Amino acid sequence: MLKKLSQFTLALIGLTVLFSSCKKDYESIQVVDGRKIQDYITANKLTVTEDSLKSGYFYQILTQGAGTVNYATSDTVLYNVTVKGLENGNVYWASAIQGNRGTLAGYVNGLTSSDGTMSANIPALRDVVLRLKPGGSARILLPSYLAYGKNGVGVVPSNENIDLLINTFPEKSQNVLDDRLINDFIKKNSLTMTKGPTRVYYNVSTAGTGTTPISLTSTITAKYTGRFLDGTVFDSNTDGTFVTTLNSLVLGWGDVIPGKLTKGGKIRILIPSDRAYGSAGKGSVPSNAVLDFDIEIVDVTN
Repeated sequence: MLKKLSQFTLALIGLTVLFSSCKKDYESIQVVDGRKIQDYITANKLTVTEDSLKSGYFYQILTQGAGTVNYATSDTVLYNVTVKGLENGNVYWASAIQGNRGTLAGYVNGLTSSDGTMSANIPALRDVVLRLKPGGSARILLPSYLAYGKNGVGVVPSNENIDLLINTFPEKSQNVLDDRLINDFIKKNSLTMTKGPTRVYYNVSTAGTGTTPISLTSTITAKYTGRFLDGTVFDSNTDGTFVTTLNSLVLGWGDVIPGKLTKGGKIRILIPSDRAYGSAGKGSVPSNAVLDFDIEIVDVTN
């Protein structure tokens, strides 16, 4: 009996040792992400600061901004962001290319792309913005669990560490910012433009030879190309099949075309965001985007 028990005990000990040797120690996502971020910092020789709560993100103030005080939670902040993968460098979203976002500094933690496919709650954004003055910029290295998580969002894959750039504008009014961006664009491209009463800038290259006046309710056939200020074309119809009325389009068209063009007329207009798609944006047009249109009136009927 003792012999059998002894053999059983030895067998049990053997199995315990076997299973123990096969057992794997799995690291937490916090440990994995932390190591990757530290490796990235070292490889790129970055000078960064760990967040005060040691939640896992690091930040680097690139430009402090103007003025004497940092943003307060109740201050309006106009900003844009670039979101890219930390390790692979893939740019998943760059609102800086076309438009900008705007909210109170205390609510900057929400981050949703224009098409709604990249939504996340990122408190690190708010925390870092409150360390900036208007016009300041910063870089934030985010572990995946503080960004888009284990499931990813939209084009961002699972467990993706994020290298995020936030750039704030010195202006606190979207109208003032739009006007500055338009004037910078005009100067850069040596354009001659007239500023209308609704802050839409325009240049009439051909008034047209038609006799039918254009009103907001006129049916017009037009050719057009719509661009962002970086030159990206977001919409166009150049075959003369676009038929519409001005009161069904963005306000900027109706602000300048009536009384200035007839059939055959051509105009270029730069539309501030509030006379275009505003803070909501639409389709491929992001929030607060200034638009650049070339328009030709093919036909007019009343």
